[in-house]
Amino acid sequence: MANFEFLEALGQIARDQNIDEGELLIALANALLAAYKRRPDSAEDAEVEINPETGEIKVWGLELDLEGNVTREWDATPDDFGRIAAQTAKQVLMQLIRDIQRRQMYEEFANREGDIVSGTVQQNDNRYTLLDLGRVEALLPQAEQIAFERYEHGARVKVYIVEVRKTNKGPQIVVSRTHPALVAKLFEIEVPEIANGIVEIKALAREPGHRSKIAVASNDNMVDPVGACVGARGSRVRNITNELRSERIDVVPYSDDPIQFIQAALAPARVREVQLNEEEGIATVIVHDQQLSLAIGKEGQNARLAARLTGWRIDIRSENEDEAEVVDEVWTEEGVVVDETVVQVHEVHDGQPVAEVFTDGVTLVEETANVVSDGEGHALRVEEVVVMDENGAQLEVLEVDVTGDQA
Repeated sequence: MANFEFLEALGQIARDQNIDEGELLIALANALLAAYKRRPDSAEDAEVEINPETGEIKVWGLELDLEGNVTREWDATPDDFGRIAAQTAKQVLMQLIRDIQRRQMYEEFANREGDIVSGTVQQNDNRYTLLDLGRVEALLPQAEQIAFERYEHGARVKVYIVEVRKTNKGPQIVVSRTHPALVAKLFEIEVPEIANGIVEIKALAREPGHRSKIAVASNDNMVDPVGACVGARGSRVRNITNELRSERIDVVPYSDDPIQFIQAALAPARVREVQLNEEEGIATVIVHDQQLSLAIGKEGQNARLAARLTGWRIDIRSENEDEAEVVDEVWTEEGVVVDETVVQVHEVHDGQPVAEVFTDGVTLVEETANVVSDGEGHALRVEEVVVMDENGAQLEVLEVDVTGDQA
């Protein structure tokens, strides 16, 4: 018996929910088969068929041989199966729709890991910020947020999809504002030459919310890679900086020659000479005296980012520095290494820079450092390291001077 009203209703649901009608028919047939199997007079083996043209529902009883092949089939549709079908459809249809939607959303976003999306801030607390991406919500964990950013309700932000997890409640999408690839994706959106492959991003280093360095190269001799990324009067890079809430971005030309690459990576400082120790992976950089602070950068940021960008440990020295008095001071991703003691100078606190000290990469006891300032909150040197036990008792004092000797 034809059931056009049933088909029409099913088609309307499929269109409203953006679900394939054929997939919905298959899911409903499976649910009807389960309902039929609960009947005491049901055939041991059976299948439910829904005619996609007429909406007619039939149950076929099956007789199988030892290998599972059908040897006989008959119409096993119960007389009251229309009532059973209506009840079953009412009970399971919405659940089927939800399951299908969850799977579709998971498949859609699972293929977008590593992509950039825009979301609207819905909820904000100490653990995470909830973003509305349209059909689904995304989690922006505290660890993936830039420290000083504030996300107002209703504000739109661009985020990087880090992970898509499959859960019983649908896909859980984890996004980030701190991931280095967010900067690369923003450049792809803003710079057509990167999107079409003329300009290529070779390396990227980032300290979220503060500064990024990006190295670019051109596959076309007629295209300047740095100029393409910066844009007319800096318009392109300015748009990216605005999206990242004024994070500073240095665009430098990439080079296969490590000396040229290191010189470019330390911009805006001008480098006089670069000496490479390939066995130890250390690049000794000589700069003019007036360029020393610029090459190192505030709290060592410029040198640290250049080290990440190039993959070299960078030792910066002024041209008039007496090498006989210089200790083993090397700028790495972690901070300043002074005779195997890592001293990392942080932001100014109460008018003075603050430093943390790590020995052999592990802090077993608490250590603090006395940082000498120029009076304007800029660190000049680390003068003293105080080592204390877990109870706060002083164990020893290490006198440290990054321009002299360590006792």
